[in-house]
Amino acid sequence: MLGKQGRLVIPAEVRAALGLVPGDRLHLHLSGPRLVIERQQDAVAELRQLGKGLPKGRSLVDELLAERRLAASTE
Repeated sequence: MLGKQGRLVIPAEVRAALGLVPGDRLHLHLSGPRLVIERQQDAVAELRQLGKGLPKGRSLVDELLAERRLAASTE
């Protein structure tokens, strides 16, 4: 339930099923029309898993910066 102050109440049985405890940091994001709530450590673990398949010498940050520089040079 969403309270008057915009606070979301997560029912106890849902918190228990997800292993949520007071003090857990939660990550919220939109997935289409849905709001996804997950523990911060689970979001980080998922991102790390996605990056596991990258070659050791590859830097996504460097690639992104190169893309941005190229886009800026053509504007």
